[in-house]
Amino acid sequence: MVDTPTADTPREPDISHVNPAEAKTWFGHPPQLARLFTTEMWERFGYYGMRALLTLYLTKHFVFGDRAATGLYGGYTALVYLTPLVGGYLADQYLGSKRAVKFGAILMSLGYFTLCFGGQTATPYAKIDGQRYEVQIAASDAGETRYIIDGSRKLQIKGNDDGSVALLDQNGVATRTIAKGGFESDADRSPFYLALMLVALSMVSVGNGFFKPNISTMVGELYAQGDRRRDSGFTIFYMGINLGSLGSQILCPFLADAVGWWAGFGLAAIGMAFSWTLIQFDGGKLAGYGEPPVREGPDRAMGIYALALLGIPAFYLLFVNLMNMAPPEPGSGIIGYIASLSLMGKLLFGTFLISVPGILIWSFIKGSKQEFQMMLAAMVLIIFNVVFWTLFEQAGSSLTLFADRNTELSLLGIPISAGQTQFFNAFFIVTLAPIMSFIWTRLAAKGIEPSIPVKFGIALVSVGLGFLFLVWGTSFVGPDFKVAMWWLAGLYFIHSFAELCISPVGLSMVTKLSIARVVGLMMGVWFLSISVAQYVAGLIAQIASVETVGGQVTNLRVSLGTYSDVFTWISEWAIGLGVLLLILSWPLKKWMHGVK
Repeated sequence: MVDTPTADTPREPDISHVNPAEAKTWFGHPPQLARLFTTEMWERFGYYGMRALLTLYLTKHFVFGDRAATGLYGGYTALVYLTPLVGGYLADQYLGSKRAVKFGAILMSLGYFTLCFGGQTATPYAKIDGQRYEVQIAASDAGETRYIIDGSRKLQIKGNDDGSVALLDQNGVATRTIAKGGFESDADRSPFYLALMLVALSMVSVGNGFFKPNISTMVGELYAQGDRRRDSGFTIFYMGINLGSLGSQILCPFLADAVGWWAGFGLAAIGMAFSWTLIQFDGGKLAGYGEPPVREGPDRAMGIYALALLGIPAFYLLFVNLMNMAPPEPGSGIIGYIASLSLMGKLLFGTFLISVPGILIWSFIKGSKQEFQMMLAAMVLIIFNVVFWTLFEQAGSSLTLFADRNTELSLLGIPISAGQTQFFNAFFIVTLAPIMSFIWTRLAAKGIEPSIPVKFGIALVSVGLGFLFLVWGTSFVGPDFKVAMWWLAGLYFIHSFAELCISPVGLSMVTKLSIARVVGLMMGVWFLSISVAQYVAGLIAQIASVETVGGQVTNLRVSLGTYSDVFTWISEWAIGLGVLLLILSWPLKKWMHGVK
């Protein structure tokens, strides 16, 4: 029998709980969340700072054409989302999350640092009827002008509205007009520095695979099963992503313009190094979190690190294959198009097209009717997820090039660079997230919160409306064929709203609808779908390619029309597929059997 203290008996001090000094919290959460939050913030600072520069770096420093630059960008981001599948598995089985995060942070920081060494800017040249000509660039307050050097003559290159190219003398008179397709532009690039850049991208891709999934795993370990603080803890953690990206997308492009490309990439490397430091020198604050699993036998960490380093040359070869990809022959049809895909594209599409029906067939055979229907609903949403991120991820490629070429780069009278325009997304996410959370909470309290399929449908329609908004802005351009910055900001505002409709619920949807035995596999398919979307986003951006000479378009009217046409086409598909998903939301909701 236990004595119960009364008002007349003195109470003994309670020594059954932890020392209050050890129970300190950070905004009501475990104090370790602050360190993981800051670690993620600096990692995202590095990643998004580098991403803001990459497409512009490829087109301006290495003087790649739009097709090569956007294709390489799409391939890189595809690998960034694919490698976490392997990195997460290796951490779960062998390394533990903490060691995986440290290793990934080191590789990523070294990758960004390697990008600082780009060598001299590539030397542009032109070919006309098979004859090669030197291209010179003259800078002035009005911008840069490209010239052909033909013997003793210096002829300005000017693109015509019909796609032909005129060569103008010093009086502005056309001395020669080359028919569409007869003018070829390229550049002499250092093979060494080009290889170094591809190695750097490979290092970042491998490192991200170890870092990205496992930092989130460590956050999850801070909370016991059933701890109601878990969701809000992840919300705080993900705020670090947007704070990091917001800062880097302003500072890294600024340094790249003011000092040089190396400075922008160098700042990204420093941010990533800070992230590693916070984990490496944690002062014991993360002891017991992210530790390796208990296994018999020798530690396999060094062997895993060695194999991961071998992934760098493997990814390098994938990038080389991607850059050498030739466009499909006209009239070759879908078979010709598939055959023309890079090795990376064939692997991504092949894996996705096999895994989706394969898992559904397994679910039909092994699961109950209800489980199969829930899995079918999940797969339908995963497929639409590919569409959303394909269109949304134009931000780092075609939309950045549009900002560089056809946007007045001034905000409230303050000049900004094309790379800095990507900060709008992070700014609006930080601004809108609490508002959206409040709205969903109020709607849920009234029992009218939209279902997951409806939110997905709203996201697709919204991403299409964002592109339509920008296309509307192109109808107000002046003689310089540039839209006001607010039109591009408006697109990012609408797209940020769309992202908040789909991104926070995606991972939760997969875990809730999947059969317990294949939850991990379904999470893999979810990340695979985003990887496929990143690759396809590069292909879509290639459709918006514009002819350039030495990294500069020769006719802004033509580039504006090209972007307007492609963005209109994108918006029509997005809105159409979004409406289709809204129609399908009724049977999907039934198949979800009460999952919200």
